[in-house]
Amino acid sequence: MSLLVVGGTKGIGLAIARAFAPDAGDVFLGYHGDEQAAARAAESVTAAGARAHLVKADVGTPEGCAALAQAVRSKGVVLDQVVHSAVDAYATTTLDADPLRFASALATNGTSLLYLVQATLPMLRRGSSVFYLTSRGGRMVVPNYAAVGVAKALAESLMRYLAVELAPQGIRINAIAPAIVETDAVRALFGEKASDIVRDSASHNPSGRGVIDGDYTSLMRWLASPEAGFIQGQVFFVNGGANLSA
Repeated sequence: MSLLVVGGTKGIGLAIARAFAPDAGDVFLGYHGDEQAAARAAESVTAAGARAHLVKADVGTPEGCAALAQAVRSKGVVLDQVVHSAVDAYATTTLDADPLRFASALATNGTSLLYLVQATLPMLRRGSSVFYLTSRGGRMVVPNYAAVGVAKALAESLMRYLAVELAPQGIRINAIAPAIVETDAVRALFGEKASDIVRDSASHNPSGRGVIDGDYTSLMRWLASPEAGFIQGQVFFVNGGANLSA
């Protein structure tokens, strides 16, 4: 097995890479700029049992996604999983957004799903899966989350269009929406309130706790298996039922 995780050197992306690593030969970790975090991530994935390959590229552009694909192609491997977990954590409302900055964030957080699938398609095969990490902010308004939430909504729709075109090739695409996790992106979006928001979310969860890595990574491992071969174009909320009531 081999996989590419874009945004794979931190937070949720890194948790996913580590979860697949024991059964993976090659894990490609796409990142944008934090060299120290990338080095630590590569060590962590290697320790989990895989060969880690760091690829520095801007997923928000077609050229960056082409560079990610070329890094995979250079190793002569086929991709079993592609995971889009990259996020441009531009904190803004809609009316206060800088138009150019908003468009850039929209590309990284949403439109790049198309760039990534187009670039990696030659390395995918029947049975391969694509995952997009989404959130409830794509379906309801979250303060200062416009540049991320709007992009999530865009990508969820894009995923459905891609699913119809990928299905005849035996390639699946689904989206995963974990409950809020305190990551660098969450801290960038919500600042000093981030820890309180995560704790409050856990305390009000009907299942009695916040999300842990295994909650969503175990689901993804099953969705990537042949047993889930007929599941296509769906959004899976992994939040203990937190989105079921007002």
